[in-house]
Amino acid sequence: MAGAKRRRRRRRMDGEDVVVDEYRNVPTAFLSNFMQRSASSSRYAATLENNVDANDDDDDPILSTIIDFDCPKIEKVKIETLAAILDYELHEREWFVTGMINPRYFDDDFVFQDPDVRITGVRNYAEGVRRIFDGDTSRADIISTVVNAEIPNTISVTWRLSGRVNIGPWGLPIKPYVCYTDFTVDERSGLIVMQEDRFDVPGWDILLSALFPFLIGWITKAPAPEVTPRVVTMPETLADDAKSEMGGGGIFDGMMKQIGFAFAELFEGV
Repeated sequence: MAGAKRRRRRRRMDGEDVVVDEYRNVPTAFLSNFMQRSASSSRYAATLENNVDANDDDDDPILSTIIDFDCPKIEKVKIETLAAILDYELHEREWFVTGMINPRYFDDDFVFQDPDVRITGVRNYAEGVRRIFDGDTSRADIISTVVNAEIPNTISVTWRLSGRVNIGPWGLPIKPYVCYTDFTVDERSGLIVMQEDRFDVPGWDILLSALFPFLIGWITKAPAPEVTPRVVTMPETLADDAKSEMGGGGIFDGMMKQIGFAFAELFEGV
């Protein structure tokens, strides 16, 4: 059954509003009423302690202190390079479950959708992710990030989801399963305009496995196997861009030039 087609705010039991364009099925719309208020994860406790003002009234201090949603956008790069960049960023930030997204790769009118919800805006997406997933236990283990050979202007990510969701007083466990994310890249700007997620298990399987774990592997599908660790590095192209922004040789080259100028002035006229 299709959800409401117009954007709406759903007020949860804790009184906090959540901006969602559309709940795409009835169970998700119902369960959204029992979502917990987002709690700070110990994964970012040190960052919060160093950056958050004690009088900060923001609902989500991590988003307001770490993520610059008004940051300059990345200049257009080859889609293969963007895929490699996203592979590194997702491996480091796991923003599919942490919400610690890097807005520089996304269009201002970015849209996210999966079988359950549709959301517009990078910040709304990040806030939604941080509210639904438990930051201390949830993981987004990236299996691969590649240019889709069949769909134009698309980067496809395969990843394994595990952990817990913040639904109900104690949360619900997530049986590990594989997710498929398609990023649609605007051909002119090189920015991501849409993200669509798909799962390798149906929604009823995910829900039954969370509510009745003893059914896993019997009535519901067995958990997805763990992901083999990978060493992922940022593409050289981005490192070169950073160098040119600092004058061609990076920060240390700049320091050496300044030292050279200082010595020249010191011995001038000797």
